[in-house]
Amino acid sequence: MVPLVILALVAVALVVAVLGVASGRIRVDPLSDPVHTAPDPGLPDPPAAADVDGVRFDTALRGYATGDVDARLEALRDDLAERERTLAALPVHPGERAAGRPEGG
Repeated sequence: MVPLVILALVAVALVVAVLGVASGRIRVDPLSDPVHTAPDPGLPDPPAAADVDGVRFDTALRGYATGDVDARLEALRDDLAERERTLAALPVHPGERAAGRPEGG
């Protein structure tokens, strides 16, 4: 008889808890703020293609798909590298200074 009473009390408590969560009277935050474990190297302004390889992200239970993040970062790195090659190939006009080259030299 005693186990049946305990089982009934547990069932009632479970129903009350479910109804409390469903009605919003008991607040539950299933997606709490992530805990950062890795330092954020960030990207300098403006970023260079070589800077993209140093970017790191924290891992999380419900995070980004790593393959997608890697693919986007590789595309960003390739785009930046292409822009850097294009800028380096542009002719330097007299009186203007190119990056890394002193004026007149």
